[in-house]
Amino acid sequence: GVGMGMTAPVSITAFPAEDGSLQRKVKVSLRIPSQFQANPPCPSDESIKIEERQGMTIYSTQFGGYAKEVDYVSYAAKLKSALGSEAAYRKDFYLCNGYDPPMKPYGRRNEVWFVKE
Repeated sequence: GVGMGMTAPVSITAFPAEDGSLQRKVKVSLRIPSQFQANPPCPSDESIKIEERQGMTIYSTQFGGYAKEVDYVSYAAKLKSALGSEAAYRKDFYLCNGYDPPMKPYGRRNEVWFVKE
């Protein structure tokens, strides 16, 4: 019953298949606003879980536009190529992040994050 508004980024955990495409399972994460961090309201929907995300070091790339799955897959491949074989990062998932409301037509910001091991 508490309206918290939208926060950024909206973070989608993507699980890549062997060919680089995304599996059909995803996890969408929203940041709880600062004023609710100490005592977040309990979700009324059982499919919603409150999780604490630990600090992490990431490798990131940024791009604009209205991001679609194909864009995230493409930029993840570019980031993987740029990192080469020397960088140690989690290969079983990566994070797709969007920072803008749907109605913002220009200057959009999207990122792909690989979590450093």
